[in-house]
Amino acid sequence: MSELQGSEGITQRLPVIERAPEEEPDHGPPPPTGVQGRFWSARRVPAAVVAVLLLAVAGTFLYDVAAVRAHRPAMAWRRELARQLAQRPLDDLWVLVGAGVAAALGLWLIVLACTPGLRGVLPMRRVHPDVHAGLHREAAALVLRDRAMEVAGVQSVRIRVRRSRADVRAVSHFRDLDDVRADLNAALEYAIEGLGLARPPALSVHVRRPGRKG
Repeated sequence: MSELQGSEGITQRLPVIERAPEEEPDHGPPPPTGVQGRFWSARRVPAAVVAVLLLAVAGTFLYDVAAVRAHRPAMAWRRELARQLAQRPLDDLWVLVGAGVAAALGLWLIVLACTPGLRGVLPMRRVHPDVHAGLHREAAALVLRDRAMEVAGVQSVRIRVRRSRADVRAVSHFRDLDDVRADLNAALEYAIEGLGLARPPALSVHVRRPGRKG
């Protein structure tokens, strides 16, 4: 509380607003972590190709139907197609080839529709329920390569990161190869853990001496 002395010598008490103690924010339950699914590709190129083909076929048939409705003869390709379908048996070679191509194309489209795609993006662990992050394989390989080059004895290294495995091939110009391999395993396992991937790839480390020149 504070006091203020007025012009008549009367002391008046002024109200003081005290700040309430801050309460800890309620963040709710911890966000889900663990294995996350892969990213789904938009499949823009296959979808565009299929859309263009369907548009062309539908437009051609629509034009032909309109021509027939206008008492004009049907297009030559339609008459020929009808004749071929009426005369050729089902076991004809061209019929079988056409059916095989159509079945393969349909199977390809079904596989594209049912698989995620984006194999080059590795899903990361979710630290927030509304965020689904990913890391490109090339970026992961670059981080691991930088960590590998910090190991004593490593002259050069090639790293290829796959979905479930990281292949490491290093060249060591000094130190015992087993010691270099052990240090590489330790450094890269720590680096992989730091990437925050939902499915950390298994390490496959190979160390060799540099080849002889000439």
